[in-house]
Amino acid sequence: MTDTNTLIKRWQAGDQRAAEALYNCYRDQTFRLAYGLLGNPADAEEAAQDALTYALTHIRRYDPQRAGFSTWLHTITVSRCRDKQRQRRRFLDQFSLTAWLQKGGNAPDSAPGQEQQVVAAEIRGEVLEAVQTLSPSLREAILLRYWVGHTYREMAEILDCPIPTAQSRVRMAYQRLRAALAPGSLADLSSSLEEERV
Repeated sequence: MTDTNTLIKRWQAGDQRAAEALYNCYRDQTFRLAYGLLGNPADAEEAAQDALTYALTHIRRYDPQRAGFSTWLHTITVSRCRDKQRQRRRFLDQFSLTAWLQKGGNAPDSAPGQEQQVVAAEIRGEVLEAVQTLSPSLREAILLRYWVGHTYREMAEILDCPIPTAQSRVRMAYQRLRAALAPGSLADLSSSLEEERV
């Protein structure tokens, strides 16, 4: 497998296959991050596509001396998700949330599977639902740390805040999730978020 830096150099030199390889390498984790931040698969797909497209078309702006590629890409993804949340708020201000929910909203379908998979999916669903109740800054922090696996230093770069602020946001988010989740779900909080990262 070719490493990310080699792919970036090849794409900067005009190798289209390198761009495709970068896209394929990062599309799933970019979508997962966007989905975690937005809680809506259609919005997450749009935000992830927009972030990847921007990153690949502006690859010459990437500076490996400032940040790793995934940190740079996730900074773009968080920004696109914030834009999408602002659009959603404007939309919801215009239309009744109740009417939107009565029409079915955009909830992902769950397919029945083995009992363990169903239970794990329910726990992940509970965790994701609880994560969606957090303020945007806390939601971004907990997902960047546990779902995507960024270090606090990388998180500080992505969120444009000091490292202690990133740490504090993760701690506050975890405390609020602990209060919101059932005791059994709490034990699975970190592992549920970690499973989504794989």
